[in-house]
Amino acid sequence: MKILGLIPARGGSKGVPRKNIKLLGNKPLIKYTIDSAKESTLLSHIVVSTDDEEIALAAEVEGCKPPFLRPNKLAQDASTSLEVVAHALAFFEAQDVFFDAVCLLQPTSPFRERGAIDQAIEKYIATQADSLVSVLPIPHEYNPHWAFEEKGDGLLKIATGEKIIIPRRQELPKAYHRDGSIYITSTAVIKSGSLYGNSIAFLESNPQYHVNIDTIDDWQMAEKILTQIQL
Repeated sequence: MKILGLIPARGGSKGVPRKNIKLLGNKPLIKYTIDSAKESTLLSHIVVSTDDEEIALAAEVEGCKPPFLRPNKLAQDASTSLEVVAHALAFFEAQDVFFDAVCLLQPTSPFRERGAIDQAIEKYIATQADSLVSVLPIPHEYNPHWAFEEKGDGLLKIATGEKIIIPRRQELPKAYHRDGSIYITSTAVIKSGSLYGNSIAFLESNPQYHVNIDTIDDWQMAEKILTQIQL
């Protein structure tokens, strides 16, 4: 199976300006994800998708020279991951290079346990799912079966649509949230207009590695995590 490793890194970040090339520890943020991708034995090709020449140069220094600059219209706050992935696939297909799936690796989640990408790919292949996402467990107090939504009349309803709330923590089904680290999707599903499709496999991540950098507080958390993990 041919899998494209895609690292999206636009230049216009606002919460942490220029974060993709800002030094975290002793290296640019994007280098952590490039290094993880290069450790994989199952990614067929790795590409950085950026609109920014400085980021492109930083990627080239790490041995991952972008083959294109992403159009500005795909580097806006409202631009979607699906659009970015579809653009990369279209670029390669125009050169008669085709992939069965795309593994999206966001540099804003810089820390991945060694081997996690290949574990995710192996599980994706084994399950024959439309997609796979890396996840972390949701604490029981935030479980969707214990969450409420407004009904519109000033009253609440159980978010899952159930009529009776599950009374005991031990009876709650396990629930997960995306941790932002790894997304794998078949090319056919991407072309249908989705990053997920109808069947979604998952890989549970190590919570010690989890951070998703959007703000300065997140960046400071990443600096703290960096002192506590082995990469």
